[in-house]
This record gives sequence, C-alpha cells and structure tokens, in this order.
Amino acid sequence: MRLVIQRVREARVDVDGRCCGSIAAGLLVLVAVAKGDTTGDADYLVEKVLGLRIFPDQDGKMNHSVVEVGGSLLVVSNFTLYGDCGKGRRPSFDLAAGPEQARSLYDYFVERLRGSTVPVETGVFQAAMEVHLVNDGPVTLLCESRPTGRK
Repeated sequence: MRLVIQRVREARVDVDGRCCGSIAAGLLVLVAVAKGDTTGDADYLVEKVLGLRIFPDQDGKMNHSVVEVGGSLLVVSNFTLYGDCGKGRRPSFDLAAGPEQARSLYDYFVERLRGSTVPVETGVFQAAMEVHLVNDGPVTLLCESRPTGRK
C-alpha cells in the first residue's frame, strides 16, 4: 500500500458538487492498494499514520502525532499513486490492485483508523472527486507498507 500524507489546516472532498467529507486541522491521507497487499500492510500503515510525529510542539519541532494534537483524518482512495511513468507518455497502472481487492483493503484501513480516537472522514471509493486542502507547512510525506529495504 502507498499513502501520500499531507498535514492540513483544513480539507474536504466533493463528489458531484456536494461535500462528502471534511476536516479542520489534521491529515489528508491519499490511499492506493497494490496487487498482493494484505491486511498486514494496512495494519502497518494505520499505526504509521496515527503515530507519525509531524505536528509542531511548543518549540516548533515536529514532535506530536495527529492523536496528540486532537486532529482529524480525511482518507481518500487514489489508485493513481501506483501510476508508473517510466515508459512512454501514458502512465501504467499494472501495479495497482483491482477494484474488488482495493475496496476491501481500503475499507479495512478506514475501519481500523476509526477504531482509534481520531475522527475519520472519507471520500467515495471509485468516484471522481475534487479534493480541496490547505496544506500546513507544507508537510507532505510518502509512506509505503513495503518500501525498498523493509521486509
């Protein structure tokens, strides 16, 4: 699984001109599922999202997690995170999981996050969405369940 995590002052996602999820300060999390991903990958990333120390302390150092600052999460599915632009001009999505597997792991990931104390909002799986955000920092991180070098 692959995530793009953005620290935001606010964010919302619209489908067909209607807001379906919005948060104040917290994290916007774009989620992609790869072929072969499992609930173990999702579990690893749930802990990572909830524990990342990317919010400032009183000295301005990134020392607090979204849990510690009382922030929220806006979780949006985004299979294009597995777009490979290495060849030609059209990205290949061969690494991305099919819709059935992706939806299952996305839903599992969201439910695990909802089991925490952090409020969670979402987009609509497989919908054409407009994501609006005010990035705070800006702080934007790429997080993977199986990055190079991690077993």
